[in-house]
Amino acid sequence: MTNNNLGLYIHIPFCKKKCNYCDFYSVVPTDSIKKRYIESLCTEIKKWGERTARPIDTMYIGGGTPSLLSHNELALIFGAVRSSFTLLDGAEITVEINPGDNIADFLKGAVALGVNRVSIGVQSCNENELCVLGRRHNTEDAVCAVKAARNAGIKNISADIMIGLPDSNSQTLEQSIDGILALETEHISAYILKVEEGTPFDKMNISVPNDDKTAEQYMQLCNAMRKAGYEHYEISNFAKKGYQSRHNNRYWLQEEYIGIGPSAHSFFDGKRFFYERDINAFIDGAETVFDGFGGDQAEYIMLRLRLNTGLNFKEFEAKFNKSLDARIIDKAKSLEKHGLCRVNDSISLTDKGMLVSNTIISTLLGVIYEDI
Repeated sequence: MTNNNLGLYIHIPFCKKKCNYCDFYSVVPTDSIKKRYIESLCTEIKKWGERTARPIDTMYIGGGTPSLLSHNELALIFGAVRSSFTLLDGAEITVEINPGDNIADFLKGAVALGVNRVSIGVQSCNENELCVLGRRHNTEDAVCAVKAARNAGIKNISADIMIGLPDSNSQTLEQSIDGILALETEHISAYILKVEEGTPFDKMNISVPNDDKTAEQYMQLCNAMRKAGYEHYEISNFAKKGYQSRHNNRYWLQEEYIGIGPSAHSFFDGKRFFYERDINAFIDGAETVFDGFGGDQAEYIMLRLRLNTGLNFKEFEAKFNKSLDARIIDKAKSLEKHGLCRVNDSISLTDKGMLVSNTIISTLLGVIYEDI
């Protein structure tokens, strides 16, 4: 870690309906369950505040759909955070919102509480794709959401886009790219659709592009983002200069964070743990589940290779007090010949390499495990 600060993630597990692709934990809220959950959430926030005196410099409220909260409910959460932690001046405070909800008043209240960044779930700028995805908004709703955020004083906006969607092609993707660029957000997150077990898509007979077509879409998106002035700083993320997600960066830089809420994960005091995907268990006070120790050499390599800055040899040596295994560098040089990475004073993946990052990372880490 570069400092003693922590990140704080708070999960709001409420959605009016489940999108067809979504595997994130959420339930349909009732007034009763929301009240009980907010009370338990605040209790858990205070408990964590008592366990550590470390200040918070990034806070992320995700979901689910945090914009379903009332101003009073959101204020209770912020009150618990501020009374339990030192929330630093200049902290990046993000909240996720969905287009289509009546969010103008929500955003004004959120900004008054300290929110200075929003992440908007646009996903597509094609009406047919939005319908197939099971989204509750249309393209005009996305435009209105960005306008509402700007009117509330938000100067740091991120928008999500998905590729590899059912029956998609370069033309439909171009429409979405044009639409999302027209929003002029500072940050764009892009995700390749994966049909997760148990989701509605898993039970539907949907047609998704094959691997080659999906790869073409990924490269199409990367090229368009670059031309528009966005830096491809992480496998799934693009940002204007100065607008990388500070909270998400701490995940990839092995900086510590606490996640609170059902399904939320943490990395704290060198340990990884999570809450079960069960809102009732959380309300009843269930403890977190230990998920192993974090921060080792293999994890460091894996996470650094997600970033465009890559795996720097001197930084690796400073952290682990030894040089990076020469066999890893040699293996990377063989991949460089295929345009998958760059090797100089570091190993960094190209756009083409980021597309097959899991395979590349497994190949490089395989060198380490040869000795085991």
